[in-house]
Parts: sequence; structure tokens; C-alpha cells
Amino acid sequence: MPSISRDEVAHLAKLARLAVTEDELDLFAGQLDVILQSVASVGDIATADIPPTSHAVPLTNVFREDVVRPSLGQQQALSGAPEAEDGRFRVPRILGEEA
Repeated sequence: MPSISRDEVAHLAKLARLAVTEDELDLFAGQLDVILQSVASVGDIATADIPPTSHAVPLTNVFREDVVRPSLGQQQALSGAPEAEDGRFRVPRILGEEA
């Protein structure tokens, strides 16, 4: 029995704003079921004797030295900008707009 229904696939497609056909709903339900079963099988692995790790190999300090280097001044950086305002790049407003 599939672990994800055709209706759930249709709901996910709607949330993702994907236009899918009736045939694709059946196809995707089968594909997603295989994916979910594969992910679930990871839980079947015997991990009691494996210590948790954050990296597969030991790491030493991977950060470079913080060295001050010559850089552009504010006016130089803004010189190529299409628009600037109050010493900053002026960009079109995007927050608060309807999608």
C-alpha cells in the first residue's frame, strides 16, 4: 500500500504551485512512495555501536587568518551602481508585495 496518496501529491503540487496532470499525479505518487520507503529504510540500520559524528573526517581550524586588505571605498563601490541613496545601493522594494 502506498504511503503517500494521490490526493496528498495533488495537495503538495498545489502548495508548490506546480501544474500537474492526472497521469502525473499517479506517476509522482509512485515515485514519492519509493523515495519515502528508501528514507524509512535508513532507520533500519544498526547504529548502536557507531558514535555520532559531525564530520566524517577530523577537522582542524578551517578558517583563514583575518587580515585587513585594501578594498573599495564607499564612493568607489557606489560609482557603478544604477542608483544610490544615502551612501547605499538603491534597489527596488520587494517586501510587502503580493506574490
